[in-house]
Amino acid sequence: MKRTWLLFSQTVTVLVAAYFVVATLQPQWLGTSSIGGVSVIEAPASSVQLGPRPAGTFSSAAKIASAAVVSINTSKAAVNNPHADDPWFKFFFGDQGRSEPQGGLGSGVIISATGYILTNNHVVEGADEIEVILNDTRKAKAQVIGTDPDTDLAILKINLDKLPVIVLGNSDALQIGDPVLAIGNPFGVGQTVTGGIVSALGRNQLGINTFENFIQTDAAINPGNSGGALVDVNGHLMGINTAIYSRSGGSMGIGFAIPVSTAKQVLEGIVKDGQVTRGWIGVEPQELNAELAETFNIKPAALKDGGVIIIGVLQNGPAAQAGIQPGDVITAVNGKSVSNVSQLLTAVAALKPGTPAPLTVWRRDRQTDIAVTPGKRQRPRVQR
Repeated sequence: MKRTWLLFSQTVTVLVAAYFVVATLQPQWLGTSSIGGVSVIEAPASSVQLGPRPAGTFSSAAKIASAAVVSINTSKAAVNNPHADDPWFKFFFGDQGRSEPQGGLGSGVIISATGYILTNNHVVEGADEIEVILNDTRKAKAQVIGTDPDTDLAILKINLDKLPVIVLGNSDALQIGDPVLAIGNPFGVGQTVTGGIVSALGRNQLGINTFENFIQTDAAINPGNSGGALVDVNGHLMGINTAIYSRSGGSMGIGFAIPVSTAKQVLEGIVKDGQVTRGWIGVEPQELNAELAETFNIKPAALKDGGVIIIGVLQNGPAAQAGIQPGDVITAVNGKSVSNVSQLLTAVAALKPGTPAPLTVWRRDRQTDIAVTPGKRQRPRVQR
């Protein structure tokens, strides 16, 4: 019996050791999957939680991920006033009618051997020309496949062979305190790796994007890091570095990254349909407070789970047709709890238009589930 148990334990030890060697040195062996027709490499769902955290150096993770992180240079042609050459215009305004070409810099992450790159929308927005510089110094012109301003994500494509590809991790398995690395090109000085921990999860109501579910980290993120990779200790992509909180313009230890789970949804929508399709139910929500509870005669029992109160319902909209009324308190969407307006907006947006989904609703002192068939959320019109 002892011999059998010893053989079993030795076999398990060897298998676990082999897994970590493959995950570190040959992540592509973990297997590929398809998102919207794009072949990507995804780590196992539990990869963040496997085994003890390595002590000391994270050089292996940095080496694995850095190869797939690129620098992005953008340029925008000068736009001159049509009267810039008019002598009278020059007399009164001088050269104010002429502008200089604008340039920008950022970072991106290669997610497919076919050349697809994830970055931030604000990195490439309005650019006339986009150049991608790989870590091996190769350069290529990039094509914008699609953008999603609501999440501040964009998908680019380059045509080069033998591209390094990052492994997509499981951002839903991240926990506060997990070590992470931020990789990008801050201030244009060249690729830089900084380290820290996950400071918070699910950050929203920051006024950065329409749909916010940020990973907060104290790994140094600076201008130029936007669009770069936030990776775990295995070198797996956990998020796209997007913004910092700063009074000086430099890192103050509060950075925000878009989870890779959100990025995969955007990738699938853009590659398959050319845009991200989101659900819409036609309600006017507001944060629930004691004053509103009294106004709508909401019983204390409805307040124990939090939620979002509906103060207006669009006539003939999906919610109205399902029976949602002003004064209803929504506490969950499709089984996912919501406690503020931002969470409600994100949960509804994740619904598939045309497919009924249950909303958990408190109406006065009674809780019920109401099936709502969401419509398609229209993208806001760009003001010109």
